[in-house]
Amino acid sequence: MTKQTLLYQPKIAEVLKNINKVMIGKEEAALLSVIALLARGHVLLEDVPGVGKTMLVRTLAKSLDCDFKRIQFTPDLLPSDVTGVSIYNPKDLQFEFRPGPILGNVVLADEINRTSPKTQSALLEGMEETSITVDGESVPLNQPFFVMATQNPIEYEGTYPLPEAQLDRFLLKLKMGYPSANQEVDMLMRTSVSHPIHEIEAVISREELIDLQKQTEDVYIDQTVNRYIVELVTGTRKHNGVYLGVSPRGSIALMKAAKAYAFIQDRDYVIPDDIKYLAPYVLAHRMILTSESKFEGSTAEDIVAELLTVTSIPVQRNVSE
Repeated sequence: MTKQTLLYQPKIAEVLKNINKVMIGKEEAALLSVIALLARGHVLLEDVPGVGKTMLVRTLAKSLDCDFKRIQFTPDLLPSDVTGVSIYNPKDLQFEFRPGPILGNVVLADEINRTSPKTQSALLEGMEETSITVDGESVPLNQPFFVMATQNPIEYEGTYPLPEAQLDRFLLKLKMGYPSANQEVDMLMRTSVSHPIHEIEAVISREELIDLQKQTEDVYIDQTVNRYIVELVTGTRKHNGVYLGVSPRGSIALMKAAKAYAFIQDRDYVIPDDIKYLAPYVLAHRMILTSESKFEGSTAEDIVAELLTVTSIPVQRNVSE
Protein backbone atom coordinates (compact mmCIF):
# COMPACT_ATOMS: atom_id res chain seq x y z
CA MET A 1 0.00 0.00 0.00
CA THR A 2 1.13 3.58 -0.51
CA LYS A 3 1.19 6.65 1.66
CA GLN A 4 -1.94 8.75 1.39
CA THR A 5 -0.85 12.27 2.29
CA LEU A 6 2.16 14.39 3.02
CA LEU A 7 3.50 14.59 6.55
CA TYR A 8 3.16 17.82 8.47
CA GLN A 9 4.37 17.23 12.03
CA PRO A 10 7.78 19.00 12.01
CA LYS A 11 9.58 16.78 14.51
CA ILE A 12 8.32 13.58 12.91
CA ALA A 13 9.26 14.90 9.48
CA GLU A 14 12.84 15.40 10.73
CA VAL A 15 13.01 11.80 11.95
CA LEU A 16 11.76 10.48 8.63
CA LYS A 17 14.21 12.70 6.78
CA ASN A 18 17.03 11.17 8.80
CA ILE A 19 15.87 7.65 7.99
CA ASN A 20 15.53 8.43 4.30
CA LYS A 21 19.13 9.67 4.22
CA VAL A 22 20.26 6.19 5.20
CA MET A 23 17.52 3.91 3.88
CA ILE A 24 16.78 4.14 0.18
CA GLY A 25 13.27 3.33 -0.98
CA LYS A 26 12.03 2.38 2.51
CA GLU A 27 9.85 5.42 3.20
CA GLU A 28 6.82 3.35 4.09
CA ALA A 29 8.69 1.12 6.53
CA ALA A 30 10.08 4.27 8.16
CA LEU A 31 6.63 5.83 8.43
CA LEU A 32 5.09 2.70 9.94
CA SER A 33 7.92 2.40 12.45
CA VAL A 34 7.30 5.95 13.66
CA ILE A 35 3.57 5.22 13.89
CA ALA A 36 4.30 2.34 16.25
CA LEU A 37 6.67 4.52 18.27
CA LEU A 38 4.03 7.21 18.82
CA ALA A 39 1.36 4.62 19.61
CA ARG A 40 3.59 3.07 22.31
CA GLY A 41 3.61 -0.17 20.33
CA HIS A 42 6.37 -2.39 19.03
CA VAL A 43 7.44 -3.53 15.56
CA LEU A 44 8.47 -6.89 14.13
CA LEU A 45 10.55 -6.70 10.94
CA GLU A 46 10.62 -9.99 9.06
CA ASP A 47 12.63 -10.49 5.90
CA VAL A 48 15.70 -12.15 4.46
CA PRO A 49 19.12 -11.09 5.79
CA GLY A 50 20.83 -8.03 4.37
CA VAL A 51 17.88 -5.88 3.30
CA GLY A 52 18.36 -3.23 6.00
CA LYS A 53 16.24 -4.36 8.96
CA THR A 54 18.89 -3.62 11.58
CA MET A 55 19.98 -0.42 9.82
CA LEU A 56 16.43 0.94 9.97
CA VAL A 57 16.31 0.41 13.73
CA ARG A 58 19.77 1.93 14.27
CA THR A 59 18.87 5.00 12.24
CA LEU A 60 15.61 5.52 14.12
CA ALA A 61 17.43 5.13 17.43
CA LYS A 62 20.10 7.66 16.45
CA SER A 63 17.35 10.16 15.56
CA LEU A 64 16.03 9.97 19.13
CA ASP A 65 18.04 11.31 22.05
CA CYS A 66 17.19 8.20 24.05
CA ASP A 67 19.10 5.31 25.59
CA PHE A 68 19.63 2.74 22.83
CA LYS A 69 20.33 -0.92 23.56
CA ARG A 70 20.89 -3.84 21.23
CA ILE A 71 20.32 -7.52 22.00
CA GLN A 72 21.81 -10.03 19.56
CA PHE A 73 19.70 -13.11 20.07
CA THR A 74 21.56 -16.41 19.85
CA PRO A 75 20.60 -19.99 20.79
CA ASP A 76 22.60 -19.82 24.04
CA LEU A 77 21.20 -16.46 25.22
CA LEU A 78 19.64 -16.63 28.70
CA PRO A 79 16.64 -14.64 30.04
CA SER A 80 18.96 -12.94 32.55
CA ASP A 81 21.08 -11.69 29.62
CA VAL A 82 17.98 -9.71 28.58
CA THR A 83 16.53 -8.59 31.91
CA GLY A 84 19.65 -8.26 34.04
CA VAL A 85 20.80 -10.11 37.13
CA SER A 86 21.36 -9.53 40.86
CA ILE A 87 25.02 -9.89 41.90
CA TYR A 88 26.18 -10.23 45.49
CA ASN A 89 28.38 -7.37 46.68
CA PRO A 90 30.56 -8.64 49.55
CA LYS A 91 31.49 -5.07 50.53
CA ASP A 92 27.90 -4.05 51.26
CA LEU A 93 26.77 -7.59 52.15
CA GLN A 94 23.81 -7.36 49.81
CA PHE A 95 22.74 -8.08 46.25
CA GLU A 96 22.94 -5.37 43.59
CA PHE A 97 20.80 -5.38 40.48
CA ARG A 98 22.76 -5.03 37.23
CA PRO A 99 20.21 -3.97 34.61
CA GLY A 100 20.08 -5.77 31.28
CA PRO A 101 19.63 -4.19 27.83
CA ILE A 102 15.85 -4.29 28.11
CA LEU A 103 16.14 -1.32 30.49
CA GLY A 104 16.92 0.96 27.54
CA ASN A 105 14.47 3.32 25.83
CA VAL A 106 14.88 2.00 22.29
CA VAL A 107 15.72 -1.70 22.15
CA LEU A 108 16.82 -3.55 19.03
CA ALA A 109 16.02 -7.25 19.40
CA ASP A 110 18.10 -8.61 16.54
CA GLU A 111 17.12 -12.00 15.07
CA ILE A 112 14.65 -12.72 17.86
CA ASN A 113 13.71 -16.08 16.37
CA ARG A 114 17.23 -17.45 16.79
CA THR A 115 16.89 -17.79 20.57
CA SER A 116 14.83 -20.17 22.71
CA PRO A 117 11.18 -19.46 23.61
CA LYS A 118 12.19 -19.04 27.26
CA THR A 119 14.47 -16.14 26.40
CA GLN A 120 11.96 -14.70 23.95
CA SER A 121 9.38 -14.59 26.74
CA ALA A 122 11.67 -12.40 28.87
CA LEU A 123 11.52 -9.71 26.18
CA LEU A 124 7.83 -10.20 25.44
CA GLU A 125 6.91 -9.81 29.11
CA GLY A 126 8.47 -6.37 29.13
CA MET A 127 6.72 -5.41 25.90
CA GLU A 128 3.31 -6.32 27.29
CA GLU A 129 3.61 -5.36 30.96
CA THR A 130 6.13 -2.46 30.72
CA SER A 131 7.92 -4.23 33.56
CA ILE A 132 10.10 -7.30 34.06
CA THR A 133 10.45 -9.85 36.83
CA VAL A 134 13.89 -10.30 38.39
CA ASP A 135 14.36 -12.62 41.38
CA GLY A 136 10.62 -12.60 41.97
CA GLU A 137 10.36 -8.80 42.05
CA SER A 138 8.79 -6.53 39.46
CA VAL A 139 11.10 -3.92 37.91
CA PRO A 140 9.43 -1.12 35.90
CA LEU A 141 10.93 -0.31 32.52
CA ASN A 142 12.19 3.12 31.53
CA GLN A 143 9.91 5.37 29.51
CA PRO A 144 9.64 5.74 26.63
CA PHE A 145 10.09 2.05 25.84
CA PHE A 146 10.11 0.88 22.23
CA VAL A 147 11.17 -2.48 20.79
CA MET A 148 11.94 -3.19 17.17
CA ALA A 149 12.60 -6.87 16.67
CA THR A 150 13.99 -8.44 13.52
CA GLN A 151 13.67 -12.02 12.42
CA ASN A 152 14.62 -14.09 9.41
CA PRO A 153 11.93 -16.18 7.74
CA ILE A 154 11.20 -19.36 9.66
CA GLU A 155 12.25 -21.61 6.79
CA TYR A 156 15.86 -20.78 7.61
CA GLU A 157 17.68 -23.34 9.74
CA GLY A 158 18.33 -22.81 13.44
CA THR A 159 15.30 -20.65 14.18
CA TYR A 160 12.51 -20.77 16.77
CA PRO A 161 9.36 -19.31 15.19
CA LEU A 162 7.33 -17.01 17.39
CA PRO A 163 3.94 -18.52 18.34
CA GLU A 164 0.83 -16.62 17.27
CA ALA A 165 0.15 -15.61 20.89
CA GLN A 166 3.54 -13.88 20.97
CA LEU A 167 3.23 -12.34 17.51
CA ASP A 168 0.10 -10.66 18.88
CA ARG A 169 2.31 -8.56 21.18
CA PHE A 170 3.68 -6.61 18.21
CA LEU A 171 1.61 -3.65 17.05
CA LEU A 172 2.87 -3.95 13.46
CA LYS A 173 4.61 -6.58 11.39
CA LEU A 174 6.57 -5.26 8.42
CA LYS A 175 8.60 -6.60 5.52
CA MET A 176 11.40 -4.63 3.88
CA GLY A 177 11.79 -6.29 0.50
CA TYR A 178 14.66 -6.00 -1.94
CA PRO A 179 15.46 -2.57 -3.42
CA SER A 180 15.05 -1.90 -7.12
CA ALA A 181 18.12 -1.94 -9.35
CA ASN A 182 18.31 1.88 -9.43
CA GLN A 183 17.91 2.08 -5.65
CA GLU A 184 20.68 -0.45 -5.15
CA VAL A 185 23.01 1.53 -7.42
CA ASP A 186 22.20 4.67 -5.42
CA MET A 187 22.94 2.71 -2.26
CA LEU A 188 26.40 1.77 -3.53
CA MET A 189 27.15 5.39 -4.38
CA ARG A 190 26.11 6.64 -0.94
CA THR A 191 28.21 4.08 0.93
CA SER A 192 31.29 4.13 -1.31
CA VAL A 193 33.27 6.38 1.06
CA SER A 194 31.47 6.26 4.42
CA HIS A 195 28.08 5.13 5.63
CA PRO A 196 25.48 7.94 5.90
CA ILE A 197 24.35 6.67 9.32
CA HIS A 198 27.46 8.28 10.82
CA GLU A 199 26.10 11.71 9.84
CA ILE A 200 22.75 11.25 11.60
CA GLU A 201 22.08 13.37 14.68
CA ALA A 202 19.29 13.21 17.25
CA VAL A 203 16.31 15.44 16.43
CA ILE A 204 13.90 14.49 19.26
CA SER A 205 14.72 14.40 22.96
CA ARG A 206 13.30 11.86 25.39
CA GLU A 207 10.97 14.45 26.92
CA GLU A 208 9.75 15.59 23.50
CA LEU A 209 9.01 12.01 22.49
CA ILE A 210 6.97 11.37 25.63
CA ASP A 211 5.02 14.58 24.96
CA LEU A 212 4.33 13.52 21.36
CA GLN A 213 3.05 10.17 22.60
CA LYS A 214 0.69 11.93 25.01
CA GLN A 215 -0.59 14.17 22.22
CA THR A 216 -1.21 11.08 20.11
CA GLU A 217 -3.44 9.63 22.81
CA ASP A 218 -5.61 12.78 22.66
CA VAL A 219 -6.47 12.30 18.98
CA TYR A 220 -10.25 11.90 18.63
CA ILE A 221 -11.79 8.77 17.13
CA ASP A 222 -15.52 8.72 16.48
CA GLN A 223 -17.76 5.86 17.57
CA THR A 224 -18.60 5.12 13.93
CA VAL A 225 -14.90 4.61 13.14
CA ASN A 226 -14.51 2.38 16.19
CA ARG A 227 -17.44 0.34 14.94
CA TYR A 228 -15.72 0.08 11.55
CA ILE A 229 -12.66 -1.38 13.30
CA VAL A 230 -14.81 -3.89 15.16
CA GLU A 231 -16.61 -4.94 11.97
CA LEU A 232 -13.27 -5.59 10.24
CA VAL A 233 -11.98 -7.61 13.18
CA THR A 234 -15.25 -9.54 13.49
CA GLY A 235 -14.97 -10.34 9.81
CA THR A 236 -11.67 -12.14 10.41
CA ARG A 237 -13.39 -14.37 12.99
CA LYS A 238 -16.21 -15.32 10.62
CA HIS A 239 -14.19 -15.80 7.44
CA ASN A 240 -14.20 -19.37 6.10
CA GLY A 241 -10.47 -19.24 5.36
CA VAL A 242 -9.51 -18.22 8.91
CA TYR A 243 -9.02 -20.79 11.65
CA LEU A 244 -8.43 -18.19 14.38
CA GLY A 245 -9.42 -14.56 13.92
CA VAL A 246 -8.08 -11.36 15.40
CA SER A 247 -8.54 -10.87 19.15
CA PRO A 248 -9.83 -7.70 20.87
CA ARG A 249 -6.17 -6.78 21.41
CA GLY A 250 -5.97 -6.39 17.65
CA SER A 251 -8.91 -3.96 17.67
CA ILE A 252 -7.17 -1.82 20.29
CA ALA A 253 -3.90 -1.97 18.35
CA LEU A 254 -5.58 -0.77 15.15
CA MET A 255 -7.24 2.09 17.00
CA LYS A 256 -3.94 3.21 18.59
CA ALA A 257 -2.07 2.98 15.28
CA ALA A 258 -4.78 5.00 13.51
CA LYS A 259 -4.50 7.74 16.14
CA ALA A 260 -0.75 7.91 15.60
CA TYR A 261 -1.15 8.04 11.82
CA ALA A 262 -3.69 10.87 12.12
CA PHE A 263 -1.39 12.77 14.48
CA ILE A 264 1.54 12.46 12.07
CA GLN A 265 -0.66 14.02 9.39
CA ASP A 266 -1.42 16.91 11.75
CA ARG A 267 -5.04 15.87 12.29
CA ASP A 268 -6.69 15.64 15.69
CA TYR A 269 -9.20 13.04 14.51
CA VAL A 270 -9.14 9.63 12.81
CA ILE A 271 -10.77 8.99 9.44
CA PRO A 272 -11.71 5.61 7.87
CA ASP A 273 -8.84 5.88 5.37
CA ASP A 274 -6.42 5.66 8.30
CA ILE A 275 -7.96 2.32 9.24
CA LYS A 276 -7.85 1.03 5.66
CA TYR A 277 -4.19 1.91 5.30
CA LEU A 278 -3.04 0.32 8.55
CA ALA A 279 -5.29 -2.76 8.70
CA PRO A 280 -2.95 -5.10 6.74
CA TYR A 281 0.03 -4.26 8.96
CA VAL A 282 -1.89 -4.54 12.23
CA LEU A 283 -4.26 -7.46 11.59
CA ALA A 284 -2.57 -9.89 9.20
CA HIS A 285 -0.02 -11.35 11.63
CA ARG A 286 -2.74 -11.91 14.25
CA MET A 287 -4.64 -14.43 12.14
CA ILE A 288 -4.24 -18.18 11.68
CA LEU A 289 -5.47 -19.47 8.34
CA THR A 290 -7.08 -22.85 7.73
CA SER A 291 -5.08 -25.58 6.00
CA GLU A 292 -7.40 -25.38 3.01
CA SER A 293 -6.88 -21.66 2.69
CA LYS A 294 -3.10 -22.05 2.80
CA PHE A 295 -3.25 -24.86 0.24
CA GLU A 296 -5.18 -22.60 -2.12
CA GLY A 297 -2.42 -20.01 -1.84
CA SER A 298 -4.32 -17.43 0.21
CA THR A 299 -2.45 -15.18 2.62
CA ALA A 300 -3.61 -13.24 5.64
CA GLU A 301 -3.00 -10.03 3.71
CA ASP A 302 -5.35 -11.27 0.96
CA ILE A 303 -8.10 -11.88 3.49
CA VAL A 304 -7.66 -8.45 5.08
CA ALA A 305 -7.84 -6.86 1.62
CA GLU A 306 -11.04 -8.81 0.93
CA LEU A 307 -12.61 -7.67 4.20
CA LEU A 308 -11.70 -4.06 3.46
CA THR A 309 -13.60 -4.41 0.18
CA VAL A 310 -16.79 -5.91 1.62
CA THR A 311 -16.99 -4.00 4.91
CA SER A 312 -19.10 -0.83 4.75
CA ILE A 313 -17.12 2.35 5.24
CA PRO A 314 -18.69 4.75 7.76
CA VAL A 315 -19.92 8.05 6.38
CA GLN A 316 -20.15 11.42 8.06
CA ARG A 317 -23.06 11.64 10.45
CA ASN A 318 -25.76 14.26 10.05
CA VAL A 319 -25.17 17.18 12.39
CA SER A 320 -28.85 17.13 13.40
CA GLU A 321 -28.58 13.55 14.71
